[in-house]
Amino acid sequence: MAAKSRAETAAETRARLIAAARKAFGEKGYAEASMDDFTAEAGLTRGALYHHFGDKKGLFEAVLLEIDAEIAVRLNKVSAKAASPWEGFVAENIAYVELALEPEIQRIMLRDGPAVLGDPFRWSNTEGCVAALRASLERLQAEGLVEPVDAEATARLVCGASTYAAQWIANADDPREASRRAIPAFRALMEGLLRRSGTA
Repeated sequence: MAAKSRAETAAETRARLIAAARKAFGEKGYAEASMDDFTAEAGLTRGALYHHFGDKKGLFEAVLLEIDAEIAVRLNKVSAKAASPWEGFVAENIAYVELALEPEIQRIMLRDGPAVLGDPFRWSNTEGCVAALRASLERLQAEGLVEPVDAEATARLVCGASTYAAQWIANADDPREASRRAIPAFRALMEGLLRRSGTA
């Protein structure tokens, strides 16, 4: 059996550390999870952690980005199942807000994320989210379904509304009740984008 390349070994080490950290962050939260938790679970040294991620915060960001990538795949599937492009756009954004009820996303993305990494609108993945929303809005505008307003500004407003709604749910005393209230309100905001008949 051929020996693993350096790149393969590095990728495997990173994956093991991310998996161990994801478990610890999800179960204990950022503040309570220790580097010893990650390294012991992964069977690696602190040196490996420092080499690949710099520090605990760097490892946390890698975990958050992995979860975010998985969320994007899930939301794309929601959109693809919808009966129309507009319904797909709405369903995808509502599904993001509903994810605030999932314990791992709630704790890592929505509670600890802002506390550790700061304003979500400065995270490295945010511009990709805005770009995807903008592209969807431009397609809907081209089809005459959405008001011809500035697509980037609208994308940022939708992103902001969904992010804040998700954070509200995640940090609420009763997340399910907050979600029950947030979803209809968010849907009403989204429906305000629909092009009104007679618009020039």
